[in-house]
Amino acid sequence: MRRWLDPGLPLVLSVSLSLTLAGCGEANMRDQAKANTWDANRFFPQGMTMREPVAGTVPRTDPARFVPRPAVIDAALLARGRERYGIACTPCHGRSGDGRGMIVARGFPAAPSFADARLRGASADALYRAITQGHGAMFGMGAQVAPADRWAIVAYIRALQLSQGAAVADLPELDRTRLAETAR
Repeated sequence: MRRWLDPGLPLVLSVSLSLTLAGCGEANMRDQAKANTWDANRFFPQGMTMREPVAGTVPRTDPARFVPRPAVIDAALLARGRERYGIACTPCHGRSGDGRGMIVARGFPAAPSFADARLRGASADALYRAITQGHGAMFGMGAQVAPADRWAIVAYIRALQLSQGAAVADLPELDRTRLAETAR
C-alpha cells in the first residue's frame, strides 16, 4: 500500500514557512529609502523629486486655505450661508442657533447658543476659525465646508444673533404689520 503523505513533505513545508517568515523582520515601510518633495533626485531629468502635474489634472483646493472676508454682505451671501448652515451646522446648533440640534436628542451635550454673550462678542475671524479647525467639543469642518462658504455661514450666524434679541419695536413697519397679522 502506498503512503498518501511523503515523509519529506513536512520538512519541505517547514523550511518554506521558515524562509517566508524570515523575510518578515523589522524592515518595513518606515525604514525604506524615500525622497522628500524638494530633495535633489538624479533619477528625473529636472534633477528634483517634485514633478509637474500630469496635463489635465484637476487641482484639489486646500481646505485650510484662508479666504478673505467678503467686502459686502448681501442677500445672496446670507442665502448661501443659510443653506450651508442648514447642512453643516443644524445637527448640533439647531435651526435657530440655540444649541439644541438633533444630536442633543441622541444623548450628546448641547452646543452653546449663538445668542450667548460670549458668542455674540466673538469676532467673525474667531467664528471662521472655529468652523475651520473646531473648538472645544466641536470638530473642525474645514474639509467639509469650502472657505467661501465658511464666511457665508458666519454672516448667517450674525443674522441669527440679531434675530434672537430683536425687539418688535426695532422691526421695520412692514415686518411689524406682518407679525401682527400672523398673531391674529
